[in-house]
Amino acid sequence: MGLRLHNTLTRRLEPFEPADPDRVGIYGCGPTIYGHAHIGNFRTFLFYDLLHRYLEWKGYGLHFVMNFTDVDDKTIGAAREAELTIAEYTEPFAEAILAEADALGMRRFDLYPRATAYVDRMIELVAALLEKGLAYTTADGSVFFDISAFPDYGKLSGKDLDQGRTGERVADDEYEKDDARDFALWKGVKPEDEEVGAAWDAPWGRGRPGWHLECSVMGMVEVGETLDLHLGGEDLIFPHHEGEIAQSEGATGKPFARIWLHVKHLRVEGEKMSKSLGNFITVRQLLDEGVSPAAIRHQLLSAQYRRELNFSRAGLEASEKAVTRLLDFRDRVARALDDSPGEEEGAATPPVPPLVAAARNARSAFEEAMDDDLNVSGGLGALFTFVSRGNSRLDEDAPLDPREGRAALELLDSLDQVLGVMELGSQARTVHDDELEAWVEDRIQARSEARKDRDWARADAIREELADRGIVLEDGADGTRWKRVGAAVGDRG
Repeated sequence: MGLRLHNTLTRRLEPFEPADPDRVGIYGCGPTIYGHAHIGNFRTFLFYDLLHRYLEWKGYGLHFVMNFTDVDDKTIGAAREAELTIAEYTEPFAEAILAEADALGMRRFDLYPRATAYVDRMIELVAALLEKGLAYTTADGSVFFDISAFPDYGKLSGKDLDQGRTGERVADDEYEKDDARDFALWKGVKPEDEEVGAAWDAPWGRGRPGWHLECSVMGMVEVGETLDLHLGGEDLIFPHHEGEIAQSEGATGKPFARIWLHVKHLRVEGEKMSKSLGNFITVRQLLDEGVSPAAIRHQLLSAQYRRELNFSRAGLEASEKAVTRLLDFRDRVARALDDSPGEEEGAATPPVPPLVAAARNARSAFEEAMDDDLNVSGGLGALFTFVSRGNSRLDEDAPLDPREGRAALELLDSLDQVLGVMELGSQARTVHDDELEAWVEDRIQARSEARKDRDWARADAIREELADRGIVLEDGADGTRWKRVGAAVGDRG
């Protein structure tokens, strides 16, 4: 049936049919870089990564862009408070977000445009909208989009726009405009804008771009006038994405995006995340606490993007166990494959063994789930069903057929190209293993010295110390061999 996605615009599942499968144009609304990104932001960004990986896994060529908003009310206010320019203030947060994305195994997108680099193009778009009669200027040098001139305004969100009355003023609206529902394309300059370097010259007056305008321009310049996919959190549907549609389609006369995908909100321990509740969590906090990046990634990806996800400490522990189970199974298969009998040359080919067939079925079930609007929970279910089947096979007395081992490892590697959790978990395990190995070597040397001194009590104490960490020693003529319970044997002289 192929990949189907839920289009927010049409409110139904649609076949994914990009204009050019070799260059799928994708724009994801990224962070406003006035502070560290929280786990709700990263739920959205990891969904972008999952989509990115899955489309590549399916064989599509991509041009994937995620912006950084580096000029808006929040960045200006924060930069002013810090007595910095917006460039000085926002750069460290942009670097931190990319570092945290790397830590969580996100593949880099093709481009991360900053809004401030596109102001000239934004001015061009505003001029085009003024020329078409879709916008108007005000005495303070601002420009507003006239939603009454664009009949399709509201089609993405389905909001009843008649609820806002013409001429009605919003309490915190500092700008004069004809209709309370009209949105700013350009905001006339204020002293605080000049203080932080957030003001540019334009034909209608010095000022700065509106938030909606920024994404329209970055999307059209870097991806195209019609995007194959536009992504964002569900909180952006209105007014942000509604505004993007109006100004982009008003200027070009073309659909701005074929499919719109929106990620549902995250809850923390069953509640809405907020600083006032004390449950506002950043990725940096979790990493500093020593939480495994693979566990964070697994939990944030564990629910389908249109379903609510409850982030919890218990969930992190469960995710850690899930990743460990995957890695342990992969290690177990690798060891069994090393110990399996070789395939005899010229021997008749035996029937396909059960685990090979199970691997094929698991791949099909994974793809079927992911093709159903990126149902990652179903995809994970297919993977863990295979792991259970594989462990049962390894529990049998019969040696592993080499084809079974290869099929299992190939499946794990293939599915992790999409999920990315085993790759992250392996990195952490490698670091841990290096540290453990150094410690074991030190303790074995200490035990050897104790035995030379005929200090049997100390030697036994060291053996028990190692046993407490799951390390079993085997003394032989060639020296002492050690192994971690359930792990491969390491030779030490």
